[in-house]
Amino acid sequence: MHVEIWHNPACGTSRNTLALIRHAGIEPTVVEYLKTPPSKARLAEAIAAAGLSVRDAIRQKGTPYAELGLDDASLSDDALLDAMIATPVLINRPFVFSPKGARLCRPSEAVLDLLPPVSEPFMKEDGEVVIDANGVRVR
Repeated sequence: MHVEIWHNPACGTSRNTLALIRHAGIEPTVVEYLKTPPSKARLAEAIAAAGLSVRDAIRQKGTPYAELGLDDASLSDDALLDAMIATPVLINRPFVFSPKGARLCRPSEAVLDLLPPVSEPFMKEDGEVVIDANGVRVR
């Protein structure tokens, strides 16, 4: 199964998502989108495939969102996409793509919907159990 993740190694959610993909026995294509941002068309495609609005895909926390005036409700999707491409830290993460679909995996365990069944226990970096000792998804 081919899986791609738009990854930020400084983000715990992104690291946990990547770990879950690997826990499922898949070595994904890892795109560090801060170094190699997607094209505007690819970003728009990813957002639509994940069933999100452009605003839903913008990261506000820890970004220049407010400073750039992106909270202006009159801005078009096109203008928001331009801002996200110019300043990739505005792209929320991690986006994951698999044959089962596309998702913004927040929380990280949302990635399980895009993977084959995983029955081995898994715990996040912070110790939160995602898959218990019986192989049951906790959330």
